[in-house]
Amino acid sequence: MKEKILAVLSENFPGIDFTKSDTLVDDEVIDSFKIIEVVTVLSENFNLEIPYDDISGENFNSLDSITKLVERCIKDE
Repeated sequence: MKEKILAVLSENFPGIDFTKSDTLVDDEVIDSFKIIEVVTVLSENFNLEIPYDDISGENFNSLDSITKLVERCIKDE
């Protein structure tokens, strides 16, 4: 799953290296607007809904945290 998510994110956000950082939000590599774009892309590509309460910096700080979020949302559906 992680590889699929990375492929989707890399295709849609070519300027961001999701593999090199585990502080994407903390280091302001992605901001709140970009998080919304990421949510939209993930929702469309994986046919899932990310709950509003899960849209937080800690869930988007790294590829690992994004993967865990997507996997959790898939299980909940």
